[in-house]
Amino acid sequence: MDRDELAAWLRLSLTPGVGNGAARRLLAAFGLPQAVFAQTEAAWQSCVTVAQARALAAVPEGLDALLEQTWQWLQADAEPARAIVTLGDAAYPPALLATEDPPLLLYLLGAPQFVRGRPFAPPRCLAMVGSRNPTAQGADHARQFARALRAAGLTIVSGLALGVDAAAHEGALQGPPDPATPATIAVVGTGLDRVYPRANKELAHRIARHGLLVSEYPLGTPPLAANFPKRNRIISGLSQGTLVVEAALASGSLITARLAAEQGREVFAIPGSIHAPQSRGCHALLRQGAKLVETRSRPRRATRRPPPRPRTRRCSTPWASTRWGWTRSWRARGSPPRRCRCGCWSWSSTARWRGCPAACSSAWAAPDSTMKK
Repeated sequence: MDRDELAAWLRLSLTPGVGNGAARRLLAAFGLPQAVFAQTEAAWQSCVTVAQARALAAVPEGLDALLEQTWQWLQADAEPARAIVTLGDAAYPPALLATEDPPLLLYLLGAPQFVRGRPFAPPRCLAMVGSRNPTAQGADHARQFARALRAAGLTIVSGLALGVDAAAHEGALQGPPDPATPATIAVVGTGLDRVYPRANKELAHRIARHGLLVSEYPLGTPPLAANFPKRNRIISGLSQGTLVVEAALASGSLITARLAAEQGREVFAIPGSIHAPQSRGCHALLRQGAKLVETRSRPRRATRRPPPRPRTRRCSTPWASTRWGWTRSWRARGSPPRRCRCGCWSWSSTARWRGCPAACSSAWAAPDSTMKK
């Protein structure tokens, strides 16, 4: 990625009022961000609102400073390695692309063989989440399950929070390192130039040596409360299943479990004492149909299968374009194909095609009366 391309992606992601959904519609209609910003305001209004088009015409405040900071961060030779994966990269994780709201940018920090190779190549990932204030038994469960599942070849995904998240990362790092796959992936709610909470600074450094740190937030982003529930969709989206170790009824871990179910992934829960408040969230999940876990073999067997398609009642439009010009999209299960604006019937249920990609994806962004309600 050159500096001009990076500047265009940062401008698109930082434009006030233009969220991921509006950005994907622009990308589907016009191509990469540099092509998006070459269009007129009237052309943008075919995809976004008038207010959003006006916001796109203005350069976001602080863009030049952030571009310089990000460019210098990427050019640093010291380990750990750094990279940015965009929605248009071939290296973008397919499992996350299949979700309803994939991030435009993923900032990566970690071992060079993972960051510079295929950062999201692990064939099997399992998310482990839970309380920030677990019982001693809950933290021990998280550590032991993570260690055993990592020994079985799974990559453990969590959020680098205190409690169960930290225990899961530590357990995954306790085994011998595997140069082929990261031991653990930490999805954080800040910029990668910061560590939050500070108590996990040493753990974050260990993850950067043997795994990956991932964030959708630009450098310098502080630990804002709204960022952490939002990043949970990435934790569940990267994984084939989510294991909740301990969680209260108001725990953010239940948000991750709900997102995993909406994405069509498996949800597991470890039961606990009926007297422990930290177990009530897990018991609620079990009543709602989550799979009860007593041994490590249950989630290990489930992650051998490829993740199912998202269980969504409305058609989402993830978009990506590689250097070869492919376009990808997913349509609602059971909905019939239709022609694009150029009369093309060439797309299928997985919708990978070369012919008229911009026209097909533009047609996809429009409402379709044939979609299932």
